[in-house]
Order: sequence, then structure tokens, then C-alpha cells
Amino acid sequence: MLLFLYTLLLFHHLHTKAGNTLCRIMGDPQYPLLSTDGDITIGALFPVHSTETLPSFEFTKQPQLLSCSSVYLRDFRLAQILIFAIEEINRSVQLLPNISIGYRIYDTCGSRQSTMSAIMGLMNGQEFGAGERCNGRSPIHAIIGESESSATVILSRTTGPFKIPVISHSASCECLSNKKDYPSFFRTMASDYHQSRALAYLVKDLGWSWVGAVSSDNEYGNYGMSIFLKIAQEVGICVEYYAKFYRTEAENLHKAVNMIKKGTAKVIVAFVSLPEMGILVDQLSIENITGLQMIGVKSWITVKSFITPSSFHVLKGSLGIAVKKISVEGFAEYAINEFWKKGFPCLKSEVNSSRYALSCSRYEDLFVLKSISEDVPEQRYASYVYKAVYAVAHSLHSLFNCKEHEGCEKDLTIQPQQVVEALKKVKFTIKTGDHVWFDSTGAAVAQYDVVNLQLDSYGSTLFKSVGYYDASLPPEQQFVLNTTNIIWAGGEQKVRSVCSESCPPGTRKATQKGRPVCCYDCIQCADGEISNETDSNNCKQCPEEYWPNTEKSKCVLKIVEFLSFTELMGIVLVIFSLFGVTLTVLVTFLFYSKKDTPIVKANNSELSFLLLFSLTLCFLCSLTFIGRPTEWSCMLRHTTFGITFVLCISCILGKTIVVLMAFRATIPGNNMIKWFGPVQQRLSVLAFTLIQILICVVWLTISPPFPSKNIKYYKEKIILECSLGSTIGFWIVLGYIGLLAVLCFILAFLARTLPDNFNEAKFITFSILIFCAVWITFIPAYVSSPGKLTVAVEIFAILASSFGLLFCIFAPKCYIILFKPEQNTKQHIMGKTISKN
Repeated sequence: MLLFLYTLLLFHHLHTKAGNTLCRIMGDPQYPLLSTDGDITIGALFPVHSTETLPSFEFTKQPQLLSCSSVYLRDFRLAQILIFAIEEINRSVQLLPNISIGYRIYDTCGSRQSTMSAIMGLMNGQEFGAGERCNGRSPIHAIIGESESSATVILSRTTGPFKIPVISHSASCECLSNKKDYPSFFRTMASDYHQSRALAYLVKDLGWSWVGAVSSDNEYGNYGMSIFLKIAQEVGICVEYYAKFYRTEAENLHKAVNMIKKGTAKVIVAFVSLPEMGILVDQLSIENITGLQMIGVKSWITVKSFITPSSFHVLKGSLGIAVKKISVEGFAEYAINEFWKKGFPCLKSEVNSSRYALSCSRYEDLFVLKSISEDVPEQRYASYVYKAVYAVAHSLHSLFNCKEHEGCEKDLTIQPQQVVEALKKVKFTIKTGDHVWFDSTGAAVAQYDVVNLQLDSYGSTLFKSVGYYDASLPPEQQFVLNTTNIIWAGGEQKVRSVCSESCPPGTRKATQKGRPVCCYDCIQCADGEISNETDSNNCKQCPEEYWPNTEKSKCVLKIVEFLSFTELMGIVLVIFSLFGVTLTVLVTFLFYSKKDTPIVKANNSELSFLLLFSLTLCFLCSLTFIGRPTEWSCMLRHTTFGITFVLCISCILGKTIVVLMAFRATIPGNNMIKWFGPVQQRLSVLAFTLIQILICVVWLTISPPFPSKNIKYYKEKIILECSLGSTIGFWIVLGYIGLLAVLCFILAFLARTLPDNFNEAKFITFSILIFCAVWITFIPAYVSSPGKLTVAVEIFAILASSFGLLFCIFAPKCYIILFKPEQNTKQHIMGKTISKN
């Protein structure tokens, strides 16, 4: 705490003494590359040269100044457009009419050390006269620059305490949006937040989900790539690898190249500054790594001088985000001709001026550019420098209280902080029609072109605009891309860059363990589920009555299954049923035609005809089980089945009792036959049948059978069936039939030893045995049979038991009637009976 108070007092003391301090420059003064005096001065920093040469440090003499080489044509054009804009304003009678603007343009050589040196030169001036004192004011009113974000961070942090406004034309690092750290910073360029979004939209729109990422290891690359990676994750883009390096870090460069070489991603997002990109492309060319789809950023994607025959093999078909191209009228002619006539102090009559000590030898490498003009139309950043100069001019116009016919109040002293506040309020339109204003972060509205690196018909490099990104438009209209005009890195065929191929409809994505979400396996949708989209994350369950088609891409109505009259099984069962009815009718006719013969009379013809009638009904009732179940058919099939079979068994039971009574009546003193005459036989059949009818009525009243859709047994189809309603009712009906059948079997078994010729008990025994066997085996078969086979099993049991009764009871008699008529006599029957006795 004491140290803090001491420091505070020291600064206060230094500040109060500043007005009495003599100013002198320590070391050699830093001279501007280009300069002109004016009433007010604008400073500018551009990396006009890209290579810096350090002097030798021998520690025996004073080190020489840093030397710069390798002219960077783009930023030289930016210095030209700044001078062009200032001269245009100086000629204007509407903007700062009686005030001239001067400029000091410093070359930063693309290095941080030279940038710092240039900043100090701007803020201090070049020379001080003897005895001059420091007044604490900067000789410049605003600084335009730097081109790179890293250098702009240095510039803004250095000038920030002095409230000198800095307006950058291309520094787009999102970090510079922090007004707390950079309160005096403005830019005519949007922040990289929007460029990163545009990059993500570009990659997503072209269907690339698997990319490699490379960035410069500086503020521009690190901040820009971090935003891209975040947005890429949000929109479903996966990054296979991320490498970063700085222009002086050879080891990290080799690591980046190796990652690109070994990676499977065919699309590389290069959020790289121009110097780093040049080094990277050279290395990729040496390694012969071609065929990759490069996605570039504004720093390098439209730099024509950057494209060489060797680099074009690597960069062919590159796509990228470029600043919006705006041509400033008159600049092309000025840059080629007029600038060279008056832009260099060494070409003026004051060539020996001691103030600047300039010599033409200093500009020899720039004079080479006089003959180069084809790059001027492609200078996309020129308009942004133009806007920055006019922004400063408009802010000063308001501060000097300039009026159209009265001019400006030149005597006013303008502090840099006043310029900062004025810049926040500027809003004007330049001659190109673009509106200029700054948002709360000091940035302009994001407007980009999507460009494609191509060759024109003459083999020259062409930056073809294939889309745009405009943040001022509604969200759904901000990004537009026209793929028809794109030349791809792979030629006419678009490069495919995916970790896993798209999952077709009918499948879902299953992420591979330990890998990015874009790496997945395609898993077939489970039964009952579909996916109707490509690359679906989940499958959807079909509604109950629907089932997936074969491809599992859509839900279709389930197959409705029931035993119909038109299918083979139904036809076969109908034929057997009708065959049984026909046989029964034929037997009935045969018996009726022979009703007076002994064999028909001896076998109780009345019960025989009633039995044949009931068998006919049994055969016919099987037809009610075939066809689409309805409410009435469900009730009819089970009740008719139960009643007709009870009628049938009752008749057989009556016949069995008659046989027993008949032979018991032959015993002397036994008159039981009179208690079971024809009336009692009819009443017994009626009584047994009425009991079954009563059971069925109760069943139908309480819980009748009803049609239902069984969707549980088969997943892929619906079984239309008759639900029993009351299961107890159904089993009581069957149980009653079974009870009568067992009783009949017992009585028939007791009568098996009676005389053969008059005794049909053996045939009844055998028929009931077959009947019971059929229905005993029916129970497990009925329970275990799926779908319509359940109905088929029930019909089979009805037909089998009916045929068993018909054949076992009536076949022997029919045989005698048709083929052994000589045995169909009373004498034969009686004779056999007597002989047996």
C-alpha cells in the first residue's frame, strides 16, 4: 500500500514538472517514409516493406538503424490511398474548407520492433529546437493503422494513455472490441467475430463436416480461430486437428505441415496472416501437398502478388472471406501517375532539406512499382483507409465548428480525446455510396465477399466473387453462396471432406468412442423405428398401427391379417367344409331313401337324422370363422360352434343310451326301455342343448366376443381376430362339450361287448375317442398358434371331429346299404343275434 502511494506521488510530481522539462530525443530520430505538413496532422502506420534486417551489435560503436526490404505492394497502395484521400479533402470546399491536413506515414517493416519505433516517432515528432519544452500534447490528431491486429494491439496500448484515436482499416481481432482496454480504438473493418461466422457458414453450406485448422500464433489468428472453433462446434463441423505457428517459429511450422500431411481432412481452414501464409504455402509446395481445399481469410485470400506458379498448385480453387470490394473513383489514375509526380519529397526542389534529410536512394525499391498497375483494381482495403481518413476529417469538421460559407475556427486547440468523442458520433456517406459510422465497439458493419481463386481465359489470377456475407441483413439473408461459379481444388468435382459418410434414411448416427461427433457409425433403426432424414441422430417410433417400410425410411400401415376366403388356406378349409356338408347331405339322402330297411330302423332313425342335421351344422359353422371379423361374426362363430356340437354329442349320447337300454330290456323283469322312449330321447337332446344355449346367452350378455386388433404378437402386422370377451365363458362352453363327450365315451365303452349286428357302441366309442383326441390336442395348438393360424387350428378341430363322427358312425352302415344289401335284412340281423346267444 505504501509503495502504491509513493508511486502515485512520484507520477504527480513528474506531471507538475513536465511543463518545465526540456525535450530532447534520445538516439537517432525516426523519420516518416512519406510526409506533408498541414494545419492538422494525421499519422499512419503501414508495413510497406515486409522484411526487417537487424544491424550488427558489436558493442564498439552506436548501432545502425534497422533496414527494411521487400516491398509489400498492398500496403504501399494503402499509403497511396491515404494521401489521395487527404489531397481530395484539402481540395474540398465543403469539408474542412480552410484547414489543410498533413500526414506522416511510417513504415513498420512488418515487425513489432519497427512498429514500436514508428509509434514513438509519430507521438514525439522528429526534432526539437534548443530550449524547447515538452507541452504534453501529441503533434498528431489521429493515427490510421496498423494493418495487422498484433501490431494494432501494440499501437493502441501505447497511444491509449494519451487518448490518441487509432483507426485501423484491417485490424479485425475481436480482442480490440474491448472498449475498456482500447477506449480510443476504431476501425472501418468489422471484427473477426463476423468473419469467423462467415467461415463457419461457408464450410457448413458446402457440406464439409471434417476440416483441419491452421492459424497464426498471434492475436489475429488465435482470437479468430477460437471464435471459428466455437461456432463450428455449434453448427456441427468437426476439426480434425488445430495447428498454429508464428512466422519466426520454424519448428511449429513443420509440425503444422506434418499435421496437414498426415490428416484425413481435405478442407483446411487457414486463419493465417499474410506473412505466415506465404511461409506455409512455400512449405506445402516443397512437400508437394496439393489437392486440398483451402478456406482463407481476408488477410491473404485476395492478395494477387501472393500467387505464384508454385503456390497456385497449392492454392488452386481456394475459397475464402474477403472484405467487400469498393472501387474509389479516381484512385487508379492517381496511383499510377499523379502520385509519382508529387508524392516523394526527394523529387521536389527542397531535396536538400535538413529537416528530413531524405535522399532518392531511400526510395529506389519503391520506384520499381511505377510500372505496376494491374493490382490497383483488386485493392480491397483501399476503400477502408479512404473511409478512415474521411472519418477523421468529419470529426475534425465538427470540432472546428466548420460552416459551409464561413469556414472553420482554426484557432481552436483540439485535443486527441475530443477527436475520440467526435468519432463516436460521426455518420456520413462517402462518394461510393457507402455509409460510415461506428458501433459501440468502434467497429463498422460486417460486409464480406466470398471469393474463389481461379484463372481467367488468359491464365491470369482471378478472384471470382461467388457469394457474400452482410451482417446488416436479416439472419436468414446474411449469407448467400452461388456454387455454380466455383472452381474447386479438385477440379470440377467438389472435394469431399467428412470423417464418416452420411447415414442414409433408415439409419441413425452412433458416435465412435473417443472421437469427434462427426466420426460415427451408421446403425440400422430398431424394429418399429424409422429415420426419414439423412444423418439422423435418432430414430422415431412408428405409431401403433404403422410399421417401417423395408428401408425404414417411413412408416406405412401395418399389414392387416385375418383368415380370408380368398387365400389358399381359407379356400382349402372352405372346400373341406363344403365337402363335409355334401357328404352329410348324401348320407342323409341315402338313409332317407333306405329309412324302411332294418339297419336304418335298428339304429334309431330319428336320432340318426337329427345327428346328421347337427353334423351339417357343425361343418357349416366352420365357415363363420373365415373372413374379416365383425361384431356379429365374432358372437356367431363361438355360439354356433358350441350349440351345434352339443346338439351333435347329445344325439350320440341319446343313441348310446338307447343301445344300452335296448339290451338291458332283454333281461327278464327289466322294463327300463319304457323310461327312455322316443319322447325321452327328444327331451334329453333338447335339455342338453338348452343348457349350452343358456351358457351362451349368459356369455353373450356378460362379456361377448368382439373383433380386436392384435398388435402384440407380430410387430410388423396387425392380426384381426375375435377376442373371447370372457375367457371363462369360452372354456365353459368347451368344457360342457367335453363333459358330454366323456359321458358318451363311458357309456359307449360299457356297451362295447353287446352283440355286433345290433351294436353301434363300438363305432360310437371309436368316434368319441377321435373327437376327444382332436379337442385335447386342439388346446395346446390353439394356445401356441400365432395369428390367423389360431383360427385355422379351431376350424381344423371342428372339421376333423365332424368328419370323425360322420365316418365312424355312418360309414359302416352306408357300406352295408350300398355294397352288402344282403345283410340289410331283419333275418340276418336277428339270426346273427340268436346265434350269438
